[in-house]
Amino acid sequence: MADPGWGLVPEKEWRRLIDNALAEDLNEAGDVTSIATVPADARCTAVIVAREPCVTAGIPLAVEVFLKCEPSLNFSGAVRDGEAVRAGAVLARIAGSARGVLAAERTALNLLQRLTGVATLTRRYADAVAGLPTLILDTRKTTPGLRAVEKYAVRCGGGANHRIGLYDRVLIKDNHRALLGREGESLGAAVRRAHACYPSLEIEIEVESLDELKSALEGRPDWVLLDNMPLPLMRECVGLCRGRCRTEASGGISLETVRAVAETGVDAISVGRLTHSAVAADLSLEIEA
Repeated sequence: MADPGWGLVPEKEWRRLIDNALAEDLNEAGDVTSIATVPADARCTAVIVAREPCVTAGIPLAVEVFLKCEPSLNFSGAVRDGEAVRAGAVLARIAGSARGVLAAERTALNLLQRLTGVATLTRRYADAVAGLPTLILDTRKTTPGLRAVEKYAVRCGGGANHRIGLYDRVLIKDNHRALLGREGESLGAAVRRAHACYPSLEIEIEVESLDELKSALEGRPDWVLLDNMPLPLMRECVGLCRGRCRTEASGGISLETVRAVAETGVDAISVGRLTHSAVAADLSLEIEA
């Protein structure tokens, strides 16, 4: 399996995420239940177990949560991010201070379950278009504060990342086009203006009809987003774009319809539900006897 690229997640972002998540759970008093009931010198070994089949994501993040709570803990991963595992599989083993394990447990699991859920859903979409060259892309419909790690989880599942934010690609969407229409500016002119303003960035524009596509192509966009199109129209638009720009399909695309969309020849399909609707994986931490 190719490395999904944990190193691409900015360290300052995952450290901030961990600090905020632990502060939310521990506050200033710490784990009062464990302090009251578990001896300070108690030690244990615990395992993180998958209760259902899933694709793992977030192991490096879980490691850092445990070490933040107790640097002396020994964390050994049994699987790598991006691996498909069966129900009952052990994902990791943690040994050391019992209080440290219990203090980190919920925060580590919350993050690991969330990211594994994203990776698992992404893998289903990627598998649905297997054998075709179409990329499965995420969107900006991410959990606030978790965007970097959720997009990492998409890569773990076999998907690819669309723009990270509003700053790294120009994407002229429906509301932009509505404002352009009020000003009487054509889509092609808007694309040309975007190229002139940000010559180093890729320029993408959303279209909903053949006429809009023809107007947009006059500005030579790098990408065209074909939004909520019926398949015959999408196929015609892909043919018109071939050799001129790349194409992306979007709009309510489900596991049942994604392969038919890919078969139109689009270069990529963006799916917001990879991050906004993924169900957290069922994982648990169990103390070994």
